[in-house]
Amino acid sequence: MTSHRDQKLLPIFIGLLLFFFSTNIFASDYNVLDSVEIAAENLIKQQVTLPEKGELKVTAAELDNRLRFSTCSAPLEASLPGKQNLSGNVTVLVKCPTENWQLYVPVNVQLTLPKVVASVALGRGMVITRDKLSVKMVESRFQRGNSFEDPNEIIGSKVKRSVKLGEMIQARDICLVCRNDTVIIRAGTGGLNIVTEGKALSDGAIGEEIRVQNKTSRRMIDAIITAVGEVTVKY
Repeated sequence: MTSHRDQKLLPIFIGLLLFFFSTNIFASDYNVLDSVEIAAENLIKQQVTLPEKGELKVTAAELDNRLRFSTCSAPLEASLPGKQNLSGNVTVLVKCPTENWQLYVPVNVQLTLPKVVASVALGRGMVITRDKLSVKMVESRFQRGNSFEDPNEIIGSKVKRSVKLGEMIQARDICLVCRNDTVIIRAGTGGLNIVTEGKALSDGAIGEEIRVQNKTSRRMIDAIITAVGEVTVKY
């Protein structure tokens, strides 16, 4: 015969059992969702080629813990549905082949690279010095045109287009050689090198070809910009 004390303890015991099993079920579901998020993140990390000096941050969206999925008895399968650019917000499809369920997971992808930015506002005509520049990590999806990683590449150049404080400096914003600038002309073949002065007849950046007038001979020549205020002629 059940005592009065046992009758009081029975509901408590049942309650503890229910709590124990519900906690285990919740923990199990939580672990499944956690595995889904990890599978989605790992797929992106495998797909993205990390450039030298680049940094990659991949973050899957936190899934709703009210979702209920059975534990997968096989490795989860992750894939990228459709054609997607692997930057910004990406959607990853995660499947469990044995339990026949699938889930679309939003993933945020941030690939950043070191870029030269303006540490002060740069106005047109301003000559760039080291104290006007800094380097910060910039998301690759916000990068347009040619930019710079080393401040030394553009020190001494002139601003063509205004650049705001903190904004990335692009090749189109500056000229390493500007029209009417006096430039050093280097010419050579074999062991013979000639250095003279000339006048630039157009703007240009490193690697670009511009027309230059030799100040001594007044001759017009085509030359490649090799540094700030310097061009090279190859014969």
